[in-house]
Amino acid sequence: MDFTNTEYYTNRELSWVRFNERVLSEAQDPEIELFERLKFLSITASNLDEFFMVRVASLKDMVHAGYTKKDIAGLKPEGQLKMLNSVLHDFVEQQYRTYHELAQECRAEHLVMVEHHEDLTAEEAEFVDRYFIDHVYPVLTPMAVDSSRPFPLIKNKSLNICALLSKKGKEKAKHEFATVQVPSVLSRLVPLPSRNGETRILRLEEVIERNISQLFLNYDVLGASPFQIMRNADLTIEEEEAEDLLKEIEKQIKRRQWGEAIRLEVESGIDKRLLKILRSELHISEEDIYEIAGPLDLTFLMKVYGLEGFEKYKRKSRAPQEVPQIPAGSDIFEAIRKGDILLHHPYQSFTPVVDFIRQAARDPKVLAIKQTLYRVSGNSPIVAALAEAAENGKQVSVLVELKARFDEENNIVWARKLEQAGCHVIYGLVGLKTHCKIALVVRMEEDGIRRYVHLGTGNYNDSTAKLYTDLGLLTCAEPMGEDATAVFNMLSGYSEPLQWNKLALAPLWLKKRLLKLIQRETRNARQGRQSGIKAKMNSLCDPDVIAALYEASAAGVKVDLIVRGICCLKTGIKGVSDNIHVYSIVGDYLEHGRIFIFENDCEPEVYLASADWMPRNLERRVEIMFPVENAEARERVLHIVKEQFADTVKKHELLPDGTYRKKKVSKSERFSCQDAFMAEAREYAKKGQGKKNRDNRRFIPMEHEGGTQ
Repeated sequence: MDFTNTEYYTNRELSWVRFNERVLSEAQDPEIELFERLKFLSITASNLDEFFMVRVASLKDMVHAGYTKKDIAGLKPEGQLKMLNSVLHDFVEQQYRTYHELAQECRAEHLVMVEHHEDLTAEEAEFVDRYFIDHVYPVLTPMAVDSSRPFPLIKNKSLNICALLSKKGKEKAKHEFATVQVPSVLSRLVPLPSRNGETRILRLEEVIERNISQLFLNYDVLGASPFQIMRNADLTIEEEEAEDLLKEIEKQIKRRQWGEAIRLEVESGIDKRLLKILRSELHISEEDIYEIAGPLDLTFLMKVYGLEGFEKYKRKSRAPQEVPQIPAGSDIFEAIRKGDILLHHPYQSFTPVVDFIRQAARDPKVLAIKQTLYRVSGNSPIVAALAEAAENGKQVSVLVELKARFDEENNIVWARKLEQAGCHVIYGLVGLKTHCKIALVVRMEEDGIRRYVHLGTGNYNDSTAKLYTDLGLLTCAEPMGEDATAVFNMLSGYSEPLQWNKLALAPLWLKKRLLKLIQRETRNARQGRQSGIKAKMNSLCDPDVIAALYEASAAGVKVDLIVRGICCLKTGIKGVSDNIHVYSIVGDYLEHGRIFIFENDCEPEVYLASADWMPRNLERRVEIMFPVENAEARERVLHIVKEQFADTVKKHELLPDGTYRKKKVSKSERFSCQDAFMAEAREYAKKGQGKKNRDNRRFIPMEHEGGTQ
């Protein structure tokens, strides 16, 4: 049977849109707190912006270049753009229907988001006019367009107001065009004087539009309207030809602001003359124009979420819990020597990871620290600890991936600071992104050199570690230490190990290893042995892996997958994917961990990884997959996966027609794995705090009503 038949695959871009629809469904769920729903709607807008800047832009580049190769589902780039045009316009309409419904609910709860400046009361109008003069007017720079002043460069994602002008007293004068950028240095939310206990806010662009005539005193304003453009932000870097990768990336980042315009958003009802000018000057096609029935750029709703006084409409904050094996102030190296430690973020604190580097920086026995950094926070304690280590005389090597999309500027800053502190900094590898998450500490102990390793599924980012679900492993097992040393030797030099003890690395070995593991399950099924595959990841679109899963399913292997985002695999194809079930969990935390479990004839093998099952991860990035062999840690990972499949609140099932469905259950059957994991983390922390005998550290999962089955 031909498992590569394009009819068996879903287009990657369409699958992504369906993922964003699942995020939107959270904004539409009346059982979720009102402000949490506003947040989910804001996330859909942010997701969509990045999708246009990268994925749609990439397809347009292919069309311009005459690229006609078909994708996994048999579509050429031009056909994909045509399909997306219809789907994305429909999605934006869904977004704004949801926005207006939520705005109505907010109004009922005494939060009024005033839509238009025409809706202001006389008192509010007077306040807004004074606010404009005192706070906004001095910051604005109106840009006229005439024979001496060409159409200005409109920055990517900037919000602007365009105006059509006519010289006062000259009825037949030529109409003039002008534009003004809504300043990002000012808050987009302008609080209005309270009235009848209501909180009333107006968006900054409405303040400017109301007073725009004051920017053009000798002209009549015939029409004014906000607009926003999205540009191609996918960097094209000729790494082989770049003499200095850091400087080349800095140059490309600046170009990102002025890339090809790929989407124009305008307010519905915009003066057609203004729209004609924008379309002509921005060289944008009709299908790339989005006329919006509401405020442009819904990411402002994240600011609304942050308003004080509405805590009862938000989910109660859940603090990450202490890891019982590593209580605050303890010696982390001593704790690791007692046995591997599994970390489950954000339910468990990220502090042990920070302490791992921080203690190493200050420990006189530590000789060297080596680490990869892909995305870090704006004020990273990890980077501070690495710099401190170098200043303390440790040998510190850091690979900072400069090509981490939309984090390039941040990473350039950190790379320079680390270099200034005396660290040896590597700027990634030519042609590859280094996406693996690994840290190695080399320590001189009484019995000789010992290597301590942290491996993770997520970034060394203390901020996102509170929002993303990830797993990490702290170990000093010698085979892992040897492999970690080999990884860094490979990254910093020309060493390419002939074999590995435990780790599997992309782009050379990981995909082969995965395919062999899937093929082993296929053989076991054909030979009547126990077989099965359970896996969790962000995305699944590698054609070779999907074909292998189809073959496994056809042989009788039960394949259960949790794929948060893109999934190009189709379920329910007779004789091909009958035995495959795919789910997606979209909840308060972003599901980010990668977990792979292979039944192996009743001797399950458990792996964690930094890689999704995508061509870019398996073939164009440096990634690491590592086994979980410690008995307690394995039990916990198996338990985590079991609970995720048992979820009845946030889990969507992929149907054979490509759509996703949430199963309707009774109140007694409701079970949220994310809530359960937080409860377990609290219980686990309490047990650790209460057990001062320290002998029995075995993890015991809690029983949940309507949960584990």
